[in-house]
Amino acid sequence: MARAIWTGVITFGLATLPVGLFTATGDHTVHFHQLQRDTADRIRNRRVNERTGQEVPSEDIVKGYELSEGQYIVVEPDELDQIAPGRSQTIDITDFVDLDAIEPVYFDRTYYIAPRGKEYTKVYDLLRTALAEAGKAGIATFVMRGKQYLTALRAEDKVLILQTLHWADEVRDPAKELPDLPSGRAGKGKELTMAIQLVDALSAPWEPGRYHDTYQEKVRELVQAKAEGQEITLAEEPPQATNVVDLMQVLQSSIDQAQGAAEKKPPAPRRRKAAARKTARQAPAKAQEKSARRKAPPKAARASAAGRGQGGGKRELRQLSKAELYQRATEQSITGRSKMSREELIDALARAGRRRKKSAA
Repeated sequence: MARAIWTGVITFGLATLPVGLFTATGDHTVHFHQLQRDTADRIRNRRVNERTGQEVPSEDIVKGYELSEGQYIVVEPDELDQIAPGRSQTIDITDFVDLDAIEPVYFDRTYYIAPRGKEYTKVYDLLRTALAEAGKAGIATFVMRGKQYLTALRAEDKVLILQTLHWADEVRDPAKELPDLPSGRAGKGKELTMAIQLVDALSAPWEPGRYHDTYQEKVRELVQAKAEGQEITLAEEPPQATNVVDLMQVLQSSIDQAQGAAEKKPPAPRRRKAAARKTARQAPAKAQEKSARRKAPPKAARASAAGRGQGGGKRELRQLSKAELYQRATEQSITGRSKMSREELIDALARAGRRRKKSAA
C-alpha cells in the first residue's frame, strides 16, 4: 500500500475535505552508477566545506540567501513554515475553469488524491462527480516541501487527479524563443487535404498499454550483450528530411501505407471487450441522444447552417473539430488563432458571425 507524500485538506467554498497526496507515476529508467574508468571503484558525491575541504553532515547544512559577495542571510526551515501558516496543509480551490482551456504546456507532474478516511468518501465522490459532469478543473495553490505550487484538480474514473502547473512566467513564448517558425499558414489546398487524410488514417483510440519505452529496452539489451560478450547491433541512421518538392508524393505514399496497415491489423480482443463495456455503460445516454436526434434537423442541414457566413452560432460551431474551427478562423483572418483553445476559437468565430450579420443589416 502506497504512503501519502503529503496530507492536508481541499477547500472549495465552505466545504473542507481531508485528503492525502500520492505519486501517480514511477520511473522505469535504467540507472547506472558512476565508476572510475578501468576500475570497479564507485564515485560518490559528498558535501564539503569549500574553505576547509571538510565533509559537512546534513544536519549542519542550512539555507542561505546571498545579499552581496560573501554576505548571507540564513533561513531556517521552521521560519519558512511560519511565513505562511496553514498554507502547507491546504489545497484551496479558488476557481473552476474549462479543463480543455488549459494548454498542455502548463501541465507538470501528476498525483492521485485520496480521501483520508471512509467517512470522507461521500464528499470526495461528490466533488469528483461534479468536476466530471461539468468538464471543469479546480485551480488551487498549496505548499509542499518549502515550495508553492499552482495546481489543477480534475476528475478521472473513480479518482481525483492533482496536476501541478507551471506559473505563467515560467512558460516561454515560442515566437520569441524558437527560430524559423512559419510566418503564415504553410499548408493549403491539396497538400493540407492530404495531410488531414494522413492524420485520419493514422488515428486510433488512446490505449497507453500499446506504447513502450523502446530506448530503455535497447539499453537493457546493450547491457546484456556486453555481459555475455556478444556483438552490439548498431541502430539505423535517422531518416533524411522530406524534400518539399516531393511532399505530395510522400504524403500519398504515407496514406497508402497507413491504410494498408489498418486493413491488415486484426481487432484486439481486449479492445473489443472494452468497447462492449463502454457501449453498455453509454446505452441509456445513447437512447436519449437518439431521441434528441429525431427532433433535431439532419446533420447536413446543421452543417450548412454552420457554414452560412462562415461564422455560425455557437451551437453549430461546437459540432466542428478544432482543426475545422482553425481552418475557418484562418479563412476569416482571425488574429491570435494559433494560440486559441477550441472554446476560444468558437467564441471568436461566433463574434465574427455576429459582426457580419450587423454589417449586412
